Amino acid sequence: MDIDADAAHEVAGSLATPSIAVAADISEEAAVARYIDAGVEAFGRIDLHHLNAGIFGSFDHLPDLSVDEFDRVMAVNVRGQFLGVRAAFRQYRGQSRPSQGAIGTIAVTGSIAGLTGSADLLPYHVSKHAVHGLVHAAAVYGGPIGVRVNAVAPGIVPTELFARAATATGGKNDMEQRASTTPLRRAGSPEEIAGVVAFLLSEDSAYVTGQIVSADGGATVVNTVRPAGGAGAWDPAGIDAAMYTTAGEKQQS
Repeated sequence: MDIDADAAHEVAGSLATPSIAVAADISEEAAVARYIDAGVEAFGRIDLHHLNAGIFGSFDHLPDLSVDEFDRVMAVNVRGQFLGVRAAFRQYRGQSRPSQGAIGTIAVTGSIAGLTGSADLLPYHVSKHAVHGLVHAAAVYGGPIGVRVNAVAPGIVPTELFARAATATGGKNDMEQRASTTPLRRAGSPEEIAGVVAFLLSEDSAYVTGQIVSADGGATVVNTVRPAGGAGAWDPAGIDAAMYTTAGEKQQS
C-alpha cells in the first residue's frame, strides 16, 4: 500500500508470492478501511500487519515551524499508524484463532528518534515518540486477546524517505558520515530492518510484545559524554552558530 499507486504496483509485481497493490492515503480513515478490505478480499484473512509508512517533515527550527507542517507529519506518522492499528484490531476481532499462535500480529516502524531527542526534525521526533506510545498501549490491550504488537526502531538507513532532503545537513547527503560514528561504524540497509520486522511478525518472537527493538548499529547505546562516545571530539560552538545564528537572523528580520 502506498499513496503512490505506481510505486505500490511496482513493489507488488516484484514479489515472488501472491501480492496486491492498493493506492491509499494512510491519514484518511476510509482509505485505511479500503486497503484492509482489499487484503481480506484477496486472501481471506489478515494474520500479519506491518505499518511502515511515514514522512520526515521539515528541517525548520522550532520557532519557525508552522502549525500546518506539524499537523501534516502528525497526520501521517501518528494518525495513520493509529488508524492502521485500529483497523487491524477490528479485523482480528472477527477472525478465528488458529490452532497455534496468535489471532494476529502487528509490527510498526518507529525510529530511534522516538527514543532520544534532537533540535532538528522536531515534528518527526514528536511523532515517533507518539508511535512508540501507541505500540505500548496496543500491546497491553492486545495481549489478553492474542494479538502481539511490537515496533522496530531503525537508525540511519539511507532510503528514499530522505530523498527530498538529499542536500540538507542531517538529510540524505551525510547519512554515511553520521552513521560512521555508531558502534558498528556504518549505515544500515533496508534488508536489515526488514529482517527485524520479519522476526517480530514470526512465531520466533511469540513471547515478545510491547517492545521497541532498535536496529541502529548501536547508536542509542552510546554515552556521548564519555571519551569512547566522542565526548569533546567536536566544537559545539560551530553547531550552535549554524543553528542559532540563522534563528536569530529570522527573528530580527
